[in-house]
Amino acid sequence: MSNRNTQANKAAARERIRAERERQQKKERLRRQIVVAGAVVGVLAVAGGIGFMVLKANEPTGWEAAKDAKPVAPAHTQGKNGTEILIGDKNAKETLEVFEDIRCPACASFEQSTGEALAKDIKDGRYRVRFSLYTFIDDTPAGGEGSKNALSALGAALNISPEAFLKYKAALYSAKYHPEEQVDTYGKDAELLKVAATVPELKGNKAFETAVTKGTYDRWALDMGALFGRKGVRGTPTFMHDDKKLTIPQVPQQQMTQAQYNQLAQANFRKMIDKEFGPAKGSGKPDPGKGGSAGEKGQNGIREGEKDPTASR
Repeated sequence: MSNRNTQANKAAARERIRAERERQQKKERLRRQIVVAGAVVGVLAVAGGIGFMVLKANEPTGWEAAKDAKPVAPAHTQGKNGTEILIGDKNAKETLEVFEDIRCPACASFEQSTGEALAKDIKDGRYRVRFSLYTFIDDTPAGGEGSKNALSALGAALNISPEAFLKYKAALYSAKYHPEEQVDTYGKDAELLKVAATVPELKGNKAFETAVTKGTYDRWALDMGALFGRKGVRGTPTFMHDDKKLTIPQVPQQQMTQAQYNQLAQANFRKMIDKEFGPAKGSGKPDPGKGGSAGEKGQNGIREGEKDPTASR
């Protein structure tokens, strides 16, 4: 073999080795680029996931979210966002306004002693009742969510029927279930559903139960509670006819049974109602005409379809 061929073969071999080395280096660089790119994508994906979780964590929930929810008014309501609850004979000439808070112990005492008398007057068509239900006790040092939560559940009951609403309200106020003012029992849906199971119209009613657990009427409850202070009312229970605040005579502070107390409380409620509206039909007493004040504008309560000029604060 000549020296020339030997040198040529060696040069060719070196060129092959160099080309192979460059090919392997390019392959390694490409591999590293792919690994780095994958790592960057992974980091971005993790960062994006963390950002999404932080965003979700910062989204309002519960009653904060309810403030921005679309208003859903129960059936059997009227007025702006359904905040007027008028129950009774549409032909009744008078409207009694009742202001309550479900956590209010005095409201519970009234319902337990006198609620049946009020319900009878509604049934007899003596007057209609506009219920203004507030939630201010949740904002007192007692704290909690029971007033709002119970009011939302009452909205679900009202959506079923006015009768279901009245029976459920009475059950929530009952001596068996109504909690102490400082105890936020009604902040729990399970407790509200337990009480509802005692109301025939609500027991096993899936539509009602779903509305309670999903908070369908949470925004409505907030809108109702926002009317606190309407007509200057800052305490519960309060009774009004037009712009006139009515006062129930107090039961004497003396030792008596619960039955005796209830009898006196009902009698005092009757005195207040008779003084304002005149004796009930069939009472045997002379009818002196419509009792009480009709207000400065001669209004006899808020009639269906009429605008309540005091509704806004």
